[in-house]
Parts: sequence; C-alpha cells; structure tokens
Amino acid sequence: MAHVQINENNFHNEIEAVKGLVLLDFYATWCGPCKMLAPVLEELGNELPDVKICKSDVDEAAALAGKFSVQSIPTVVLFKDGEVVDGFVGYRAKEQILPMIEKHR
Repeated sequence: MAHVQINENNFHNEIEAVKGLVLLDFYATWCGPCKMLAPVLEELGNELPDVKICKSDVDEAAALAGKFSVQSIPTVVLFKDGEVVDGFVGYRAKEQILPMIEKHR
C-alpha cells in the first residue's frame, strides 16, 4: 500500500479524524537512517492493512514537525483514533516496531 504524504493542510483529515491506528514517519530525503526505515515501513504497510502508514517530510512541513517537537529524524509517531499513543526516534527493525503496534490494537 502506498503511504500518504502528510503536511499541515491534510493532517487533520488523514490522521486526527481517522479511527484506528496511523503510523506517521517524520523524515527527510537526505537522512540516511530515514532511507533505511522506509522499506521497513512499506513492508509493515503491506502486512498490516488495518494500520495506515503516513510520511511527513520535515523540510516541507516544518510547522507540523515543530508541533510534535521533532528534533531528530526519523521520528515515528503512532496514533490511535487521532491521539498519540506511542512512538520512537531513530531506525528500528520491523521486529522492534511490531510489538509497539500490537500493544495498541
């Protein structure tokens, strides 16, 4: 499943108004660990059709990154029914991300 690109304009409709789990990856195109995480999140998106995977480029949506106090990337935030429930900073393997998702299902 293709990820949804998030910015200040679509954040409410694509994340806050969504029932269920949404994983938002704050990244930058120049970030090495972000490039390593991208295929992991794509794989999770394919394996977990009930979890919406979204991405937000911190260079293009700086205000949104600021709203979540993103200071290092990648920063991943997990939402459930529009509310932040979990997250992490830095690269994580799929086996490390799955338990976080399962905990909030």
